[in-house]
Amino acid sequence: MSNADQPAPQLYEAREPIFPRRVSGNFRNLKWVLMALMLGIYYITPWIRWDRGPALPDQAVLVDLGNRRFFFFFIEIWPHEFYFIAGLLIMAGLGLFLFTSALGRVWCGYACPQTVWTDLFILVERWVEGDRNARLRLHRQKKWDFRKLRLRMTKWVSWFLIALATGGAWVFYFTDAPTLAVDLVTGQASPVAYTTMLVLAGTTFFFGGFAREQICIYACPWPRIQAAMMDEDTLTIGYREWRGEPRGKHRKSEGAENLGDCIDCMACVNVCPMGIDIRDGQQLACITCGLCIDACDDMMDKIGKPRGLIDYLALSDEPRERAGEAPRSVWSHVFRVRTMVYTALWSLVGIGLLVALIMRPEIEMNVAPIRNPTFVTLKDGTIRNTYDVRLLNKHGEDRPFQLTLSGDDDLSIALEGVEGNTVLVPANETYLQKVYVLAPKDTAAAASERTPFSFKVEDMTTGATATHDTVFNGRAN
Repeated sequence: MSNADQPAPQLYEAREPIFPRRVSGNFRNLKWVLMALMLGIYYITPWIRWDRGPALPDQAVLVDLGNRRFFFFFIEIWPHEFYFIAGLLIMAGLGLFLFTSALGRVWCGYACPQTVWTDLFILVERWVEGDRNARLRLHRQKKWDFRKLRLRMTKWVSWFLIALATGGAWVFYFTDAPTLAVDLVTGQASPVAYTTMLVLAGTTFFFGGFAREQICIYACPWPRIQAAMMDEDTLTIGYREWRGEPRGKHRKSEGAENLGDCIDCMACVNVCPMGIDIRDGQQLACITCGLCIDACDDMMDKIGKPRGLIDYLALSDEPRERAGEAPRSVWSHVFRVRTMVYTALWSLVGIGLLVALIMRPEIEMNVAPIRNPTFVTLKDGTIRNTYDVRLLNKHGEDRPFQLTLSGDDDLSIALEGVEGNTVLVPANETYLQKVYVLAPKDTAAAASERTPFSFKVEDMTTGATATHDTVFNGRAN
C-alpha cells in the first residue's frame, strides 16, 4: 500500500462520554443545597416586585437597556454611574482570587453556571436512564430500539425544557417579567426576545448535556490561570499517597500487611464528573467538587479504615503527615499574607462603593457654558452669558427644580421659555434648560474678564440641593 492510500493519522482522541456514579455524602449534599439555592435565585429573582411609583417599573432587579438604567431593589444605577458596575466586577475578580488562593477551585466545583447546569442535567439523565452502569450499557448499545429511542427522547426533551426556562429567565431580567411572559405565550414578544431565548436554550442544552467537562478543560481560561493563584499552602483536594500506597484489592492474601489503605476500588474515579483519577495528582481538569472525597470516605467506612485518604489538604503539610504528625489547622492555611491582602483589597473596593452609594446626591446638575460667542452685549449695555444646564431627576415623579445663583450679587438669572426661575423636570429624565446670566453694564462683573460664581439647584419637594461652580465672562476693558 502506498503512502497516499494510508489513512491520515488521528491527532486527537475521540471524546469518551463520562457517566458519573451517584454518590452521597457531605460534599454531595452541599452541592445539592447550593444548586437549589442558586437556581432558585436565578429563576425567581425577575418575578420579585418592588414598588417605585407610577413612572418606574415595579421589578426589583431589572436591566433597562432602553433607558440605560439598572435597578436593584432600592438602588437605581444611571449610565454615568457605571463605576458601580465596574467596582462590582472588580470585587468579583478579587473574590475569585481570594477563594482560589485559599481553597482551590471552589467556584468551579460549586457555583460556576457550567457546573450547576451540568449537575442538573446529570440528575435528569440519572432519573431517566438509571445510574452509571445502566447509562453505560445504553451508550454502548449500537442498536436503536424503541426503548433506547424512548429514553433518549425523554432525556433530551427534559433537557431542552430546562434550557428553554434558562433562556426565558434571562430575558426576564431585561423587561417587565409578567408582561413579557404574556407576550411570549401569545406570540407578541419582539423577535429579539425569542432569538435570545433560543440561543441561550441551545447553548445551555449543548454545554450542559453534551460538552460538559470539555467546556471546563478547553473553553474556560480559569484552569490555566488558577496556578498563579495557588501555592503550597492552598487547601485543595488531594490523595494521601503515603498512606494509600501500595494499592491492593486482596486484603487477606499473603503480604497484605504491606499494602496501603487504597484498595483500588475506582470509586473516586467513577463518581468524578470530569472523569479523572485524583490519585494521579493535581490536574488541570479537577474542579475540586469533593465528590471523590465522599466516595472514598464511604469506602473507608466499609473496610474499617480512617477517613481522609482523599481530602482537602495542603502541599506544605505533606512532610508533617509523612512523619506521622498532625497537619496544621485549616485556619492557618486560610489566613495568610496572600489571602489577607486579597481580603483587604476586596473590602476596600466594597467600602468605597458603599460610601459612594451613600454620598451620591439625589439630584445632579451639569453646566456647559456656550462660548460662541463668549458673551453678548445687549442694547442697554448689559452683558449676557449663555449656559446649557442639564438637570437629572432621579425620582419616580415630576419634580419642580429652582435655579439660583450665588457668589456675585451683580449677576441675575433668566431661563429661556420659562417664567421665573423654576422648571418642572420629568420623572427619571435628564432635562436640558438654556439659562442666561446677566450683568448690568456699570457693574464689576460686566467689566471683569472672569467672575466666578455658582449655579444652585433645589428640589422644591424635598429641599435637596446641588451646586456647580463656573465663571462669568465680561468685557475686560
